[in-house]
Amino acid sequence: MTLTSDQGGAGRKAIVIGAGLGGLALGIRLASAGIATTILEAREKPGGCASWDAREGFTFDHGPSAITDPDSFAELWRLTGQDMASDITLDPVTPLWRLNWLDGSSMDLSADDAMMRQEIIRIDGRDVAGYQRLLDYGGDAVQVGLGQLGRQPFHDFRAMLNAVPLLLQNSGWRSLHGLVASLVGNDALRQALSFQCLLSGGNPLEINALHGWMHRLERDTGLWHPRGGLNKLVMALVALFERLGGTIRLGDPVARIEMMGDQATGVVTQGGWRGDADCVASNADLMHCYRDLLGQHPRGPRAAEKLARKAWTPAMFAVHFGIRGTWPGIPHRSLLMGPRYEDYLTDIFQHGVLPADQMIFLNHPSVTDPSLAPEGCSVFSAYAPVPHMGKLPIDWVHMAPIFADRILDEIERRLIPDIRERIVTQFHVAPPDFAGDIRAYMGSAFGLAPLNSQSLALRPHNRDAVIRNLFLTGASTHPGAGIPQVLAGAKVTAGLMLQGGI
Repeated sequence: MTLTSDQGGAGRKAIVIGAGLGGLALGIRLASAGIATTILEAREKPGGCASWDAREGFTFDHGPSAITDPDSFAELWRLTGQDMASDITLDPVTPLWRLNWLDGSSMDLSADDAMMRQEIIRIDGRDVAGYQRLLDYGGDAVQVGLGQLGRQPFHDFRAMLNAVPLLLQNSGWRSLHGLVASLVGNDALRQALSFQCLLSGGNPLEINALHGWMHRLERDTGLWHPRGGLNKLVMALVALFERLGGTIRLGDPVARIEMMGDQATGVVTQGGWRGDADCVASNADLMHCYRDLLGQHPRGPRAAEKLARKAWTPAMFAVHFGIRGTWPGIPHRSLLMGPRYEDYLTDIFQHGVLPADQMIFLNHPSVTDPSLAPEGCSVFSAYAPVPHMGKLPIDWVHMAPIFADRILDEIERRLIPDIRERIVTQFHVAPPDFAGDIRAYMGSAFGLAPLNSQSLALRPHNRDAVIRNLFLTGASTHPGAGIPQVLAGAKVTAGLMLQGGI
């Protein structure tokens, strides 16, 4: 399928591979600057990790069910004086999270300072001052981690050296969990204030403390659900791109990036379509880009060999289900904690073990937006982190139904006692599905792990070092995974492309 509109750009052409959020954001920035831009997507639907399914009247978003910092999206509309609100409606989500522990205790994370303070006091009043210090630190981390460091390119070690004072000044040498533990003493609060980085593939025990911006950003900007689902936001981005003169081609995977020496000249798709371009940008999985799309050029195998030696984030196992009945007592986002935290994370990230206990991220978007389900019904998506296929090479065809039942058993025991009788439709997504569907290396859900040894100048750059008109964006490039980072990365990549005079 091809979606087109008139293009301009004074003869300058760019091709973007992959219509995930990063690819769409990059395409919009290029098109708004007058570059004739084509986005190529292997699947029949845009969105990448933000894909979706519609089954028996239920709408299931496969990725996040809500966003923070909506202004980072609105900025894309403002590039040409348009208004995001004319294309998409955002509804507030409260609370930000509800954490639920095995003993039946729970805690709501809130963007309201008074409500959050009450929750801290209820859990452990001795940690009120420590939480405030953490919140103050988070404000600095937003400015430094997501702002100063996340929105500039790190294409050489000089830039890295310039960042060292900021890292040292902001405790970038210690882990996020270590920072939280130094400020609050209650174990439940330590978990509640450090888990957020899991949703961008980070291990709280390893990721640096500057990622403390995540809780602060949610608190400052709130949490928002695009009415109709995240898929509506994806399609609104597509519509904006087309209005700017862009072309998006769906359902035709790129077979290779065409090269002349060390210069990218365009792409060829599996369907035989050929496009010439002054530059090429890839929002595809980084290993897929180098190993497969550049397999015929020396740069491809060499880069792929280096990538294979790096640390990759875990996979996610998902169970999506639509059920009869409404559940106003279950919020939009919940986290069902298991009996372990630090040992559980070590099993997933380090040991490659599939634990018997689970940590379940439960999305219930129909509590905010009933249009996602038939009348009197509800939509749920449950996610559990699992080791990627390189660490856990098991037979997921056999294991997936068993693991899905484990997740449903836990939800049944803790939240919905008769869930099995209520299910109208159900399906699961295992790591091999993710690897096959969007070519995610080893089923890794968030690309390269956000370790200090794989960050800033040590992370794959937004511009290739050898093929100078090949640009990169997405989870595995600087600044990393998660919607705010991916959008920031698209801005960095666009800046490099436009500075390069394409």
